[in-house]
Amino acid sequence: MKAHINLVFIGHVDHGKSTLIGRMLFDAGMISEKDLLKLKEYAKAIGKETFEFAFIMDKSREERERGLTIDIAYKELSTPKNDITIIDAPGHRDFVKNMITGASQADATVLVVAADDGVMPQTREHAFLAKTLGIRQIIVAINKMDLANYNQSRYDMIKADVEKLLLSIGYKLEEITFTPISAFHGDNVVKRSSKMGWYDGLTVFEALDQLKPPLTKPVDKPLRIPIQNIFSIKGVGAVPIGRVETGILKVEQEVIFEPAHVKAEVKSIEMHHKKLDKAEPGDNIGFNVRGISSTDVQRGDVCGPIDNPPLVAKEFVGRIIILEHPTSISLGYTPVLHCHTATVPCVFTELIQKLDPRTGAVIEEKPKMLKKGDAAVVRLVPTKPLVIEKVSDFPPLGRFALRHGGQTVAVGMCIEVVSR
Repeated sequence: MKAHINLVFIGHVDHGKSTLIGRMLFDAGMISEKDLLKLKEYAKAIGKETFEFAFIMDKSREERERGLTIDIAYKELSTPKNDITIIDAPGHRDFVKNMITGASQADATVLVVAADDGVMPQTREHAFLAKTLGIRQIIVAINKMDLANYNQSRYDMIKADVEKLLLSIGYKLEEITFTPISAFHGDNVVKRSSKMGWYDGLTVFEALDQLKPPLTKPVDKPLRIPIQNIFSIKGVGAVPIGRVETGILKVEQEVIFEPAHVKAEVKSIEMHHKKLDKAEPGDNIGFNVRGISSTDVQRGDVCGPIDNPPLVAKEFVGRIIILEHPTSISLGYTPVLHCHTATVPCVFTELIQKLDPRTGAVIEEKPKMLKKGDAAVVRLVPTKPLVIEKVSDFPPLGRFALRHGGQTVAVGMCIEVVSR
């Protein structure tokens, strides 16, 4: 039986994430020539020539007309060793909240960096977020090598820049794979390129085959499924969508959604249009439930068992590091917190300690303010109900990012929760 891997594609806007996925699916035989021709004709008709591969993933009219990914999209890909759920995440800064949701569901990532641009603001932001959200395997696809005339020195320069970035935020060399590619032309995506004879490493497809699933699945923990979306299907009813983070979901199981605080019974479970009797950690699923409507539950809610429900926080303590802030952070500051699929403004109500970012040692009690580069322990109060749990109990529900003014100002982890 093949391993199941959740894989998110991240990177700066217009660096070619959707095109890379589309080209890989086509070259792997999962998209027909006929379907690609239709997309090519459509792309030409709306003045977006060369976008046909991206349109395999970017399906909404707005995405196609604007030429960028807005929401996350999912596709299935099979390699000799792995069954992969591909998550295509937006690169544009306006849609980073959707990228965070995608990355929070992933076991590994492909970071796409364009050869003509190199490292850009969202390259850095996405790399930080991937590390914070616990992704430990990273494939760096240096794309658009055709625009650099397939030049090795250009590849080596960008590779050195990205490597420096990734090592500075805590990645290890053995966790990183680099590949020079041209996604549009298919160089080193599935097929090896004849235009880069100087490169003898893996193609992207071969690198995906080397990815390893998590060593252990937390099946012994209580069920937790952050809800990504919920649909109402005629003749079926409410169908929440999400990834099982911990525990096991079974058909006929009674569950509760928090903070909506509504109960339901599981009627059926599906993954990639296949019926399942149960779903385990890592499974991206849709599950039909009886007893609620699609308006009772929303994105950001978390599904769990009746006898051990997800924890709704009155307040919580987080250990954070400030990545970017133009001035200083003090009491009353209210950025937007992104945790699993939830997005909730949170108020800084106490600056408890300032820490040494390298050692974690306390260097100041009750600091008056925090600035860029500082690490700290802080108390936060959500402005509306939020499920967040200690990172030691439920890591995917305990890691978070704080955003303000279109940028990620801090990343952190929850170390203590006071429940409602």
